[in-house]
Amino acid sequence: QVQLVESGGGSVETGGSLKLSCVASGAFQFGSCVGWFRQAPGKEREGVASIYVATINYADSVKGRFTISQDNAKNVVYLQMDSLNPEDTAIYYCASKPQWVPCGSFRSVSQYPYWGQGTQVTVSA
Repeated sequence: QVQLVESGGGSVETGGSLKLSCVASGAFQFGSCVGWFRQAPGKEREGVASIYVATINYADSVKGRFTISQDNAKNVVYLQMDSLNPEDTAIYYCASKPQWVPCGSFRSVSQYPYWGQGTQVTVSA
């Protein structure tokens, strides 16, 4: 089993920044896809960014503002979020797939078997 724990959420004003962390443990190994997702009240969960070895993808809504990175030695995946706006308000989750399974499309939410508990991000106008 893989355990994922997110942290770093909080409340910021428009234009502010936050850095989320996703600490993986248990059976997590290098070569595992990790994705960041978010879910706003009344909306479906949507993919934000993903990283699989050297392949990184971003949703169009966050390109140029968010940066995903990974510290393989610590099994931590980060999501640096800059130029935040109220539309970014949501609970942010990290999720992972088994080793050597590519991330694929953000639409494949159901194909991520491991999820963290989420961290709240609130951006005020």
